[in-house]
Amino acid sequence: MGRSVSFRFKKRGKKGRLITSIRPKADSKLKKIFQSIGIPDRPLFSPDPFQLKAVSAIKNGDDCLVSAPTGSGKTWIAEQAISWILENGGKAWYASPLKALSNSKYNDFSEKFGSENVGILTGDLKENPDAPVIVGTTEILRNQLYDAMHKGVDLATDFVILDEAHYLGDGERGVVWEETIIYLPGRIPILLLSATIGNAKEIAGWISHIRNRKCTIIQETKRPVPLYPVFIHPAGTLYPLLSTPNSVKKSKLHRKVADFIYNPNQPRLRMKHKLPPLGSILKILKKFNLLPAIFFLKSRADCDNALGLCEDFINYQPDKDKKISEYLDCYLPKIPYIAKSRQMTYLVNKRIGAHHSGQLPAWRMLLENLMTRGLLDAVFATSTVAAGVNFPARTVVFLNSDQFNGVEFMPLTSTQFLQMTGRAGRRGMDKIGFAAILPGKYMDTGYLAKLFQSPPADIISQIKINFSMTLNLLLSHTPEKIKILLENSFATYLLNKNKKIKRARIQDKDNSPENLFYDFIHYFD
Repeated sequence: MGRSVSFRFKKRGKKGRLITSIRPKADSKLKKIFQSIGIPDRPLFSPDPFQLKAVSAIKNGDDCLVSAPTGSGKTWIAEQAISWILENGGKAWYASPLKALSNSKYNDFSEKFGSENVGILTGDLKENPDAPVIVGTTEILRNQLYDAMHKGVDLATDFVILDEAHYLGDGERGVVWEETIIYLPGRIPILLLSATIGNAKEIAGWISHIRNRKCTIIQETKRPVPLYPVFIHPAGTLYPLLSTPNSVKKSKLHRKVADFIYNPNQPRLRMKHKLPPLGSILKILKKFNLLPAIFFLKSRADCDNALGLCEDFINYQPDKDKKISEYLDCYLPKIPYIAKSRQMTYLVNKRIGAHHSGQLPAWRMLLENLMTRGLLDAVFATSTVAAGVNFPARTVVFLNSDQFNGVEFMPLTSTQFLQMTGRAGRRGMDKIGFAAILPGKYMDTGYLAKLFQSPPADIISQIKINFSMTLNLLLSHTPEKIKILLENSFATYLLNKNKKIKRARIQDKDNSPENLFYDFIHYFD
């Protein structure tokens, strides 16, 4: 959002009454909204203007930065670009931040371009590494650049796609994206894809400056499937979260929602394993046709524990059960060891699952494939499914307004929130998507209501000098190459563009290339 946000959970007075019985109900204002739920007609595919502009820019030889909502068709642009490169006898590299996303794209591209033409390089998989189309994590691509520079050879690709490009601003891994852009030879065009870039003009200006190549910006702001925010009262009643959710102007909280959150003795749900009765919540969503759903939870343990809280949830759908059985009959013989998973019974009998980075890749892929096919009712997940993975649902449910960043819990940023809500509403499968807020100890409802109306956050440079980065740079760079890196950083570009900038996107007010390099050298004085 471009500015820091005060984040405090409101202190309660006396504990309110404990709700043990939940009755699914809905506010009258939601009836019209629920009537719009359904599957849209499927006309013949026709690319949107922003997609055609992006493909035209790529064929013109430009770098291209595409910022468009999740589900709007950014992958189609990537596929068209790869097809064009292959037709001209070239090679393409698709880089993503997540192994799950890389696995998903590997399967999609193998089907589209032929398995013999696609390879994958991640920490888990290495298949067909000399293929004309390579899918992998951005760290692998960066490491290949290191190797090419060290050996004095050229990177064996003619086109690079950086998906989820907002990771450029990620505190832990953003440096990898920045280095990749800086070190990529100018002959290799770049396509950057993201749903959440607030300062696209600055990013494109920086890329054009350091690569001496035009970077065309393609922006689309309209979601392909409208999003409607709702509030789940502990008693089971659904309310609109906002008084005028479709208004362009800032909307206030719905009156009954405001009455609840400002009540010092607000009622609360009985908790188990620090989680509410999720089976009852599923019954509410089922009653109002809001399934399938993704529940975003704090931890891996919460995701696993959530399954045991759904024993009372039953949703008879023999057709889906049959399709799951048929899919498992084909999938499990290839990877028989996951058949013994303790969570298999929930998958088969209740069509629900847990998804997080602590699980075996084969299990996560199984869940993703079943969810993509519309065969699961609910998945309890950490934020690993928020970025890019084709893992859509009609509804996403938030139980917390913060997220663990590896060090501490911090409030969700507008970028993280947009990524998570991007899972709600399946293009071609839903006319409308929903984002539901469930109150609890770690939920600031008012804060999330503001995020619903916030634009994408600006990306900030993560190039900064500290001991860890110094050691990492020395492993693969000479001091002179480090100086080049710092001179070409996004932070330096912004500082040189406007010497008076004193914003959070620059890590230090003296972040000039000379001062950065001076700091680096003096680590060893």
